[in-house]
Amino acid sequence: MRHSDIEIAIHATEVASQVIRSAFHAPVTRFAKEADDFATQTDLDAERAILDVLTAARPADRFVGEESGVTGAVGVERSWLIDPLCGTRNFAVGTSFVAVNVALRVGDVVRAAAVGEPFAETVYWTDGTGAQLRRDGRDQKLLPRADSSLVDVDLDHPFPWSSPARLLDAEGFAGRFHARVLSTSLALVWVAAGRRAGYVTGGDLRDSVHFSAAIAVCQAAGCVVTGLAGQPLHTAPHGLIAAADESTHAELVAAVAGLR
Repeated sequence: MRHSDIEIAIHATEVASQVIRSAFHAPVTRFAKEADDFATQTDLDAERAILDVLTAARPADRFVGEESGVTGAVGVERSWLIDPLCGTRNFAVGTSFVAVNVALRVGDVVRAAAVGEPFAETVYWTDGTGAQLRRDGRDQKLLPRADSSLVDVDLDHPFPWSSPARLLDAEGFAGRFHARVLSTSLALVWVAAGRRAGYVTGGDLRDSVHFSAAIAVCQAAGCVVTGLAGQPLHTAPHGLIAAADESTHAELVAAVAGLR
């Protein structure tokens, strides 16, 4: 039986989520990366589990993993973007806010995307025709809402003109929104699910294994998703603002603009 791309993506995140849950609170083996970044053995094991699912189901595709790099076919349009454990620092100190990101890009378009929330045993997903939350085998439509006024700000990715930390005290943000720092792309799909009003980060996120799946889920859910200046996503000055509705988006764009 040939499964659809989205069912394969969902299954891959579920398998990796099980790996993550089984290793939680166990001794952590760290492997140094660039600067002070690191991976754990669980990152590697979760990525291997994802690749086992994907390569078995789609052996002719290309695979881009955060830990293992590029493998698979060369010169093909279909590429899987894999972030096996988003929130490694959280996981390493026993904090459960982590995510598993799997996205299939065909050419320049993400056709299937799944973001697993391991410790809630849920998957946020899209096949491009809407966004759903799967729990216990049942799907529920994702509905963005802005009434919480909670906005996550990713402090790891600088804005082109400022530190993102300055946004927390900026006119138009302080007193209007309640800042959160979750430190994982899980916060981005929470905008799609109505658990956050918005999400802000800097950086060039094109072809990102960390953000591609969550961005696709947000867009499919009907969130407003642009670059930091309100411009089309993945164009200068890059960055990302995702908001549950147009008015929240406009306020966040204005607040970021005030930092220039």
